[in-house]
Amino acid sequence: MEYEKQYQHVPATKYECLLFDVDDTLYSLSSGLSKACTKNIEEFMVQKLGIEENKVTEINRVLYRNYGTSMAGLKAIGYNFDNDEYHSFVHGRLPYDNLKPDPVLRSLLLSLPIRKVIFSNGDKVHVAKVLKKLGLEGCFETVISFETLNPTDGSSTSESDDEISLKFRGLSTTSDLDASNCLETPVICKPFENAFEQAFKIANINPQKTIFFDDSIRNIQTGKEIGLHTVLVGTSHRTNGADYALESIHNIKEALPELWELAADKKSEGVMYSKKVAIQTSVMA
Repeated sequence: MEYEKQYQHVPATKYECLLFDVDDTLYSLSSGLSKACTKNIEEFMVQKLGIEENKVTEINRVLYRNYGTSMAGLKAIGYNFDNDEYHSFVHGRLPYDNLKPDPVLRSLLLSLPIRKVIFSNGDKVHVAKVLKKLGLEGCFETVISFETLNPTDGSSTSESDDEISLKFRGLSTTSDLDASNCLETPVICKPFENAFEQAFKIANINPQKTIFFDDSIRNIQTGKEIGLHTVLVGTSHRTNGADYALESIHNIKEALPELWELAADKKSEGVMYSKKVAIQTSVMA
């Protein structure tokens, strides 16, 4: 009974699209990719940006918390670097072999006659590699990645080290830092509303008729604020802004059985329509 109470059912007819994050959503956090990604980001900060090694962990934590991605935060405080170089360094060395084909998830996705769209902050090469490793190629109608929302390099004139240092000193490293007081980033990404708005426009999505799956509480909360039905993945505990909470994406059918009821209804309608046409043809003959 407690398991059922963590879900808040709504009529399936409301749903026209399923919107999915990728990392730690379509696969488990236990894969180790997230940990490896954090390590790569911190190495990039030291090796490519010259940030002191004993400071990168805290700086990365603060920037990620307030900007959704470390890249967005680094750009906000003045660091200028090539986006492709960053993604190659950070994602190019990930242990993708830790990901295995997921025929169960593939079957679940393909059994639903509802639009399915990817919405990731990751670059297109990374997203493609993950989907291929999971065996989920062809399951999604559209893929919205970093390049989709940031089609140009977005580079700007480099600032001096003193200017960058001064900007960062203006950011508190305490847990109660208010993101609304942070510097603006040129990177468009979740959890900011402009990223969602662009994604809706690009993929022709009606948020009121869309279910959004993500492992980030901040992304989920923004999604809820702008009208999406939301599913927090990676925990069974619902938080503010989450309509549903799934320990694993594999629990989708248990949490949202109405999606499969809708699929069955559509199939039945198709069969009835086919029979009706056949009968009419017979009579006319």
